[in-house]
This record gives sequence, structure tokens and C-alpha cells, in this order.
Amino acid sequence: MASVAAVNFFLRSLLLWLVFSLPPCQGDDQNWYNKYRYPFLKEASSFSSSSSSSSTTPSNNAYDYIIVGGGTAGCPLASTLSQNFRVLLLERGGVPFTNPNVSFLENFHITLADTSPTSASQYFVSTDGVLNARARVLGGGSSINAGFYTRASSRFIKRVGWDAKVVNESYEWVEKQIVHRPLFSAFQRAVRDSLLDAGISPFNGFTFDHIYGTKLGGTIFDRFGRRHTSAELLASANPHKLTVLTHATVHKIVFDTRGKRPRAVGVIFKDENGKSHQANLGNGRENGVIVSSGAIGTPQLLLLSGIGPKEHLQDFKIPVVLDNPFVGQGMADNPMNTIFVPSNRPVYQSLIETVGITKRGVYIEASCGFSQSNESIHCHHGILSAEIGQLSTIPPKQRSPEAVQAFIKNKRDLPVEAFRGGFILSKVANPWSVGELKLNNTNVEDNPFVTFNYFSHPYDLQRCVEGIRIATKVVQSEHFTNYTMCPKQTTEKLLNLTVKANVNLIPKHLNDTQSLEQFCRDTVITIWHYHGGCHMGKVVNSDYKVLGVDRLRVVDGSTFTESPGTNPQATVMMMGRYMGLKILRDRLRKSA
Repeated sequence: MASVAAVNFFLRSLLLWLVFSLPPCQGDDQNWYNKYRYPFLKEASSFSSSSSSSSTTPSNNAYDYIIVGGGTAGCPLASTLSQNFRVLLLERGGVPFTNPNVSFLENFHITLADTSPTSASQYFVSTDGVLNARARVLGGGSSINAGFYTRASSRFIKRVGWDAKVVNESYEWVEKQIVHRPLFSAFQRAVRDSLLDAGISPFNGFTFDHIYGTKLGGTIFDRFGRRHTSAELLASANPHKLTVLTHATVHKIVFDTRGKRPRAVGVIFKDENGKSHQANLGNGRENGVIVSSGAIGTPQLLLLSGIGPKEHLQDFKIPVVLDNPFVGQGMADNPMNTIFVPSNRPVYQSLIETVGITKRGVYIEASCGFSQSNESIHCHHGILSAEIGQLSTIPPKQRSPEAVQAFIKNKRDLPVEAFRGGFILSKVANPWSVGELKLNNTNVEDNPFVTFNYFSHPYDLQRCVEGIRIATKVVQSEHFTNYTMCPKQTTEKLLNLTVKANVNLIPKHLNDTQSLEQFCRDTVITIWHYHGGCHMGKVVNSDYKVLGVDRLRVVDGSTFTESPGTNPQATVMMMGRYMGLKILRDRLRKSA
């Protein structure tokens, strides 16, 4: 065992040296790796008016497509469209390849805890009081998430009207490039056996498919713990037809409103130095701006560009391009609650590998080992801090600086054993509770106001209670008690441990351990699977073209009425590839 650990340490050290020690390219701040594999990758400040063209320039010298957002959907979409057309991809964040907090599984929690302006993760707090995050890096959510990869159900594919054959081809295109089989840790094996004990059967083995029962899914972390994001799908692009600009923050879509219908002609963005640029489309009728900025960024950008509820836009003195009351509506987030797993055995880091897919409308997953060292336990983790969770027991008006310092001091006195173990996660599938997104101000870099209305529908609360009961059975299973070397805990004690560790800004109640309904309401957190704001039939049509305007599409999770599968990233990446293929084939068919 010691020799294996030494070899692993050597390989990890060698990999770190290769990635971070080799010299940068001349002329930009990207390393050698980017220069040869991603020659089209540039900083936004490299953009000049000569690299764009006005809307009256011949289309062979202009961008056929401008994609706003180099995220989970945007990267495969840009890679695919570049095979035949000139594409500009604009990403507000930096690159993931040289960021160790993004690249390695062991640093997963550090990026989420980083609240600095340059973090790959931009935190926001919903009006519900739940802490959340949105990606700010090339690769989008695939650069900051827990890495689990699993396909959507056949029901979901049929419901959105996608071609099942092309869907399967698109999933496979993604999987061949960046998806791996997890190492399947001892903790995850205990999860599997305990799920089966709790009746979540049968065991379906390793599969990408969405099947009732317990299964082992894929991951975008390789066997060395290195993350492979959707940004790597850009390696399949045509380098002669693609330009990718990082630190390019799009502030608005530009429309020509002189005709019967508004027509997108380009976008205005700022580079890393704050300088403003305009990128324009060529004249072709099929050319277009495609917004892939995610469920927060996409409706926000449409509103800032003048597409949304007229009264709301007028409140911010935004010229109305199209009055559409549905932009920003139907926002939903899958509520997640956890049960803490105490352990007397050292637990090594493990993100989601195993999932229990129930017929009761909840999914059960698990993670562990992200607070093992004294440094990790006793440092401040920003939005993931235990002191923030504990502060939620104090009414907002009493959350003084002195109260914060008192909680930080108490955290230092906590024994290491209190942080050993992991969490069983219970996620409510397809929530019936919905909310909305509204502008906070006219600065695209600031978070809008987002409300999810967790558990406002009683059916969601009913399913949460069911999920907590299943999660408790999993922790109390002899497979877990044998693994953790902890005696079987009572339900009340497990719930009490969880309440103390919970991180949100919702005030807690004394009866959290007596009422599962109250426990669900008070300890709800997110698993970052929020969606909606640009629903099909209300904001976009079945081809994802924005209703009422020309040359504008939306391709991302903001169009979903439910989060696909147990984890959405596989389907969002597939969607980028799928829509790229569909646009290519439709356009080439028309030109023929």
C-alpha cells in the first residue's frame, strides 16, 4: 500500500509540474498546452474592429454565429458549428486548464468557497436564503461541479422532442472525449450496499443510462483525480473557423428594429481591461446570436437587451425590443437536503459516484472527505463555512460582526472528529415549486434577484420527507456502521448533527429534529441544478429560436422545465452538440 501511495504521489507531482511549470506562449498569457491544442483561444483585449465586420459586410468575411457563454453547452455547440461556419465564442471567465482549484478533485470545495471577483465560481444567494453558485470560467458548470455524468431518461428526451438517434450520437461524442469510469471508493461501495438494503433495487452496475434502482455512473474526473471539462470539447473544433475570447463579458445583444421584427445583428462586450467592443454578424438570414449563458445568465441578458416584461424593463429604463412576460419566469431549483455520516475511520475524498434512483421522486447520492485536515476544518470557507450555517439560527438583525467572530472562535474549538465522515444527499426530482428571476440593476456582472420558492408546493415537501427517511436508513445500515466503525445513531441524533453542519441563511427552529417537514424547510440547500427562465413555447420555439425576433436562439438549461436525469451536465453538453448538428444539417439542407 505504501509503495502504491508513493507512485501515486510521484505521478500527481509530475502532472502538476507539467501543467504549471512549463513556459507560457509568447504574446499572450495562455500556456504552451493552449497554444497547440487551442490555437483559437485568446484574451478579449486581442479583439479589434478589423476582426469583426459591420452588418452590411459580405457574409464570407463575417461571423456566421456569435455564441454568448463558453459553458457546458456553449463549448460543444461552438466546436460543432465551426466545422462549416465562422464562429465567435465569448466567455466572461478565464480558462480552466491552468487553475488547480478547477483541475483537481481534491480542490473541489475551494473554488466554491472562493468569493473573490476572479473566482471561477460566482456565488449568489437566492431570495429564499439558499447559498448558490454560477460558473465564471470556460467550461461553465462542468468546471466547478461534482463531476457526475449520467444521461437523461428516455421520457425526458421524448418530452422535449429531440431525435433519439442524434441524441445518442451526441452523448457518445461527449463520452469518448471526456468521460471516465470512477474508481469506486470504499465509501461509495458502502453507499451502494446501503441503498440496496433500503430497498432501492436492483443494482444496475456501471451505466450512463437513467434506470430505476441503484447504479454506478460516469465522471469527468480521470483516475488521477483530474477534471475534464466541456472546454476540452473545443479540441474537436475547426481551428480556422473558430475564435474563442476569454474575459469577454457580453453586456447586451444588438438589434436592428427597423423591420417588422427585431433582428439580432451582434453583441456588445467588454474585455478584461474594461474596454468596450462590438462584434457583428454577417448578413445571412441563417446567421445568428446564440445565448448559452445558463439559467441565470441567459434570462438576465435577454432582459438587459430589451426582451422581457415591458413594465419590468421600463423600471430600469431599458428600451423595449420585445414585450415578453415569460422571460425569467418558471425558475426552479431541485431542493437538496443532507444527512451527516459520522465516522471513526479516516475518510478519503469522494464525490458522487453512486446514485439511487427511486420511483418516489427522489434521488439519493453521497460525497465525503472534504474537511479532513486541521487546516481545512478550522479555516474560513466563505459561502461553505459552517459559521454561516450556524449564523442562520440568529435572526438577521442580530447577525453582528461580534456574532460572526464568536462563531468562528467556536469553530476552532470543534474536535476534528466532528468533521469526519460525509453526507448522504437527497434531491427532489422535478420540483413543482417554481419562482422567477428579476433584474437587480443594469450591470450584467451583478447577480439578478432569483427566487425558487422551495417547498411552496406540498408535493415537493412530501417527497423531501420521503427522501430524508431513505437517507436515514442508508446511514443506519450495517454496511455503513461497519465501514465507519460508528454505532448506529438514532434518527434524532443524525438530524441534529445535520442541522448543526447545515449551510444556508434560513432561520432554524427548535423542532427541526421532531418534524421532518420543518427539517426539510430549514435545512434545504442546492445541488446547483437550477433551470428555467426561457421555457420552450413561451420564450423559444422547438428550434430554440427566440419567439418574436430573428437571428437569436437560446441553447442551455434555461429552456428546461425540469432538470434532466439525476445530474444535468451530460444532457447539457449533449444538447450543445445536438443543436450544433441540427443547425448544421438544416442549414446545409437549405443551401443545397
